[in-house]
Amino acid sequence: MFFLRGPGALCAYRRVGFFPSWSHRHLATKTYEPLRILFCGSDEFSIASLKALHKEHVKRPDRIASIDVVCRPGKKVGRGLKKIREVPIKAAATDLSLPIHEIDTFRGWTPPALPGGPINLIVAVSFGLFVPPRLLSGAKYGGLNVHPSLLPDFRGPAPLHHTLLAGRTQTGVTLQTLHLKHFDHGTVLAQTPAPGFDIPNPESCTVSDLLHVVCPKGADILVEGIRDGLFVPPVEDAGWKSSEGDGPLTHATKIKPEDRHVDWVNWPWLELSRRNRVLGPLWSKALVASNSSSESPSFQHRRVIFTEFEEVSPLKGSDKFVVVPGLPFVDATHPIESAKGKGVYVFTQDGKLVKIHKMKVEGEQNADALRAALKARMVGDRTFYSGDVGYTPFYNPLV
Repeated sequence: MFFLRGPGALCAYRRVGFFPSWSHRHLATKTYEPLRILFCGSDEFSIASLKALHKEHVKRPDRIASIDVVCRPGKKVGRGLKKIREVPIKAAATDLSLPIHEIDTFRGWTPPALPGGPINLIVAVSFGLFVPPRLLSGAKYGGLNVHPSLLPDFRGPAPLHHTLLAGRTQTGVTLQTLHLKHFDHGTVLAQTPAPGFDIPNPESCTVSDLLHVVCPKGADILVEGIRDGLFVPPVEDAGWKSSEGDGPLTHATKIKPEDRHVDWVNWPWLELSRRNRVLGPLWSKALVASNSSSESPSFQHRRVIFTEFEEVSPLKGSDKFVVVPGLPFVDATHPIESAKGKGVYVFTQDGKLVKIHKMKVEGEQNADALRAALKARMVGDRTFYSGDVGYTPFYNPLV
């Protein structure tokens, strides 16, 4: 490896051996100008890459001459929208004393004019806005992106969530070019070698846990790719995942509130518990009786968020409820006078019994599940007996 130093000098880098960290097709020698980088980011994953680039900039200014940061403007939040929530990367860029440009659209926006020349490389990591062809074509070396999956699998804005939801035990990171028309369709320049690295404790791993693993790996693959000049045309495709033939590809769509809406008819316990771990508290809608004192009260659906639940062993005589997944019941007879020692239970699609410890009914505070159900008038007025054991179901199954 050799360097030609000096202001405005070209830098040549030769990979003289095999680098086991990332998947490269073959050796190459790349030459490029000192980089004037426009870095577009937002969250913790992009912050790791920004810090790694800045460290390389300080260490080798002849390789990375400058870094400008683009981020989205802060959003108004809270009651009355009086507080501004800034994107995390803004604070990180401020700490690094890097120039910051806050934009909510690239329309009509022009990259800054720099003393050393125009921006010649755009790096977008977990940014959210599509970098237009106008900017990519204007940068001599185009654009780079780091994606926390083995592309083309898990293309999309939520790869970590969907990797865990799919029950994968291995994953990886990918360095790709920025495509002129589509997200995550660039040329793969480097990739975690097959079969990927292990996901720690895959049966209990959270998005936060996985993020801590992929952050440094994403930062490393970006810096290594820049050192090796992988972005200098003609670029070489180093992707391997699509040729493995190991099943259909998954599109990592944006996570929406509906993804936490429990499908009692179709979700087994594994799906229920996995979504709760990965996406956060799940919810359903329950039928609630009105406060009318008439003999025929009216009903309405209210949202119920399950904030704490677990799988438990079957209760004696509770098997009759297995045939109706999603129908909650109480291990007590009507009228239920005290919640002491009693609980709310529901069966999943595959016959697993779930005890709901706490839940939040729409318009109410988070509380003990039975007390919340009684207060909201969700529990029915009929008791089913199995021998000497009585169970009182809710008015209807959860939907």
